[in-house]
Amino acid sequence: MKAYVFPGQGAQYIGMGKDLYENSTLAKELFEKANDILGFRITDLMFDGTDEDLRQTKVTQPAIFLHSVILAKTLPNFKPDMVAGHSLGEFSALVAAGALSFEDGLKLVSQRAIAMQKACEAEPSTMAAIVGLDDKIVEEVCASINEVVVPANYNCTGQLVISGSFKGIDIACEKLTEKGAKRALKLSVGGAFHSPLMEPARTELAKAIEETPITVPVGPIYQNVNAQPFTNPAQIKDNLIAQLTAPVRWTQTIQNMIADGAVEFVEIGPGSVLKGLIKKIDRSANVESISAYQG
Repeated sequence: MKAYVFPGQGAQYIGMGKDLYENSTLAKELFEKANDILGFRITDLMFDGTDEDLRQTKVTQPAIFLHSVILAKTLPNFKPDMVAGHSLGEFSALVAAGALSFEDGLKLVSQRAIAMQKACEAEPSTMAAIVGLDDKIVEEVCASINEVVVPANYNCTGQLVISGSFKGIDIACEKLTEKGAKRALKLSVGGAFHSPLMEPARTELAKAIEETPITVPVGPIYQNVNAQPFTNPAQIKDNLIAQLTAPVRWTQTIQNMIADGAVEFVEIGPGSVLKGLIKKIDRSANVESISAYQG
């Protein structure tokens, strides 16, 4: 079985999607439609902008979504048996799997990005990558701190990203280093994604998701909140809403996809972050990464 996976925030780079725009009529039409929907020329920022332009959450999230989804739509023989996406990538996965229209997906991603940006500005916060410790130790240390600090991204075995207030992250990094973490590295991000501090964004996005039509995807989507496969639109919506304040269980997602028969993984979108994570989760996994126009 073939599984397609879609990256999240952090995979962006200047020039992303330009080859698609220049070589595919369909891609050009979709990019121009996106410019109209968003009300600004995101293509200019993606193709020729600055790193600073692309780092703005309101630009980053739609840019990664567009690159991933449009690339999937231009691929010959795109027939996923199952899909998954890392955080933001879950929206790309749903559009690629036919559960969400391109237009509705882009609108939701844009609303999500703006809502998250507002939540970040209202409550300054951050994230940190913890490398070389058992998940259980990280969970216990976070739970012992009297500040907002929680596990946010279970990326692969021995790599867990935590999320919370600046003070909470500082205390956790110190304690986790004492516990033997190889690295406790603060990340250059806008705020504490996938933590309780995103509650205002979750509330804001919930209404938009509830009002957006979602249909049964062509294959199951393994969702971040519990790493389980779903095809029921109502359950998919509930999980999308919960995702903003819940951790991304990527390690468990990939393990479950393999257990359910995935023998080949294809990462679609900018970069190859997920390919690296999947190989760390299961060294024997067959993974390819597609980030450019295939013709």
